[in-house]
Amino acid sequence: MTVYDILSKKRDGKKITDEEIKYMITGICDGSIADYQASAFLMACFIQGLDEEETVSLTKAMAYSGDTIDLSAFSHTADKHSTGGVGDKTTFIAAPAAAACGCTVAKMSGRGLGHTGGTIDKMESVPGTRTSLDNSEFFANVKKHGIALAGQTGNLVPADKKLYALRDVTATVNSLPLIASSIMSKKLAAGAQTIVLDVKTGSGAFMKTFEDSKALAEMMTKIGNMAGRNTRAVISNMDEPLGRYIGNSLEVIEAVEVLKGNVKGALYDISVCLAANMVSLSFGTEYGDSVKIIEKAISSGKAYEKFAELIASQGGDISYLDNTDKLRRSPVIKVVTANRDGYIFSMDCEKVGMSACELGAGRKKKEDNIDFGAGIVLCAKVGDKVHKGDEIAYLYSSEENKAIEGEKIFGSAVRISDIAPEKKDIILDII
Repeated sequence: MTVYDILSKKRDGKKITDEEIKYMITGICDGSIADYQASAFLMACFIQGLDEEETVSLTKAMAYSGDTIDLSAFSHTADKHSTGGVGDKTTFIAAPAAAACGCTVAKMSGRGLGHTGGTIDKMESVPGTRTSLDNSEFFANVKKHGIALAGQTGNLVPADKKLYALRDVTATVNSLPLIASSIMSKKLAAGAQTIVLDVKTGSGAFMKTFEDSKALAEMMTKIGNMAGRNTRAVISNMDEPLGRYIGNSLEVIEAVEVLKGNVKGALYDISVCLAANMVSLSFGTEYGDSVKIIEKAISSGKAYEKFAELIASQGGDISYLDNTDKLRRSPVIKVVTANRDGYIFSMDCEKVGMSACELGAGRKKKEDNIDFGAGIVLCAKVGDKVHKGDEIAYLYSSEENKAIEGEKIFGSAVRISDIAPEKKDIILDII
């Protein structure tokens, strides 16, 4: 077996074996296969495609290329993953709700980059909260509390880090098998038996069309199920921000309000859906019955108590959850108003995310610092009727120049029309 033989085989559209894929991934990780050969491999996969068996083999080889999390000592382990969006704080609602109903949630999450926020950054906006946990503390928290949420370890799926860096510079990012294997390799390495995927679609999502999102959802669920995990995908609408609060501490505030039973709407609906699927797959219950179980966990306060328990177990000051007015909001405030009468016809979700990033809520580069109190509070959503001068949003920043630039970007994202738009459901399909 040689690299040349594998490259020529895939170049010509022939099926490559599980052993050949493992050979490539091992060599890419240990450096025995050069970057130019790895790039050729990626281009061949991009052009010729990968079938289901090849995609599963690639995903498994990537998943076990470094550290893995062994959750075999725990029962009913469940994880959720979002493909990214704006205002997506569902982990803070769905994970503790599922844990309050008996699921074991041992979750690794990432930081934000660009227009999408990161769960770890949001969690750290609660003063004192630690997300860098060593293995012993992570597993101790899972055993004691049924839930832990930490940053990804440095050696979790190193193959994905190497391959993604090459895909980024070789025009091979937009390949469904490569996207699916990148996401699912991290989920398999994270160890949960049940995996629920929230695949976003729309202007603020990586996949802009429903058709592409459905194709990705179907591929990822097949990978998960063929790898022996209980896997389900929810396709959800990201044509506008999820909820009304965008930014790190701001999103914690809104999540807490949902957990306390004070907020319903799209954020509540998708969070309940995700948590119910975690319970349904973990315990074999009907989905409709699982929805009722999750709704009761929220209305009874048990889901909020579990979230507070999670934060406290990782050093966070839960007085900031009991009284969210204490959470940081940046001091420079810009008020965006309607420039005419009409309906909010659309709100370009990606531009809204870019506005929040410019305000300081996100990173343009991995090295950038986060302003926990920066972000956006929406006073109006798509479909709302407004009059000229009505407040549409409050923008928060710590610097005047950032606030001015963020205001420009946000203003370009909002379209007001004489015609009311057709309202879309938040949950578009379950695969």
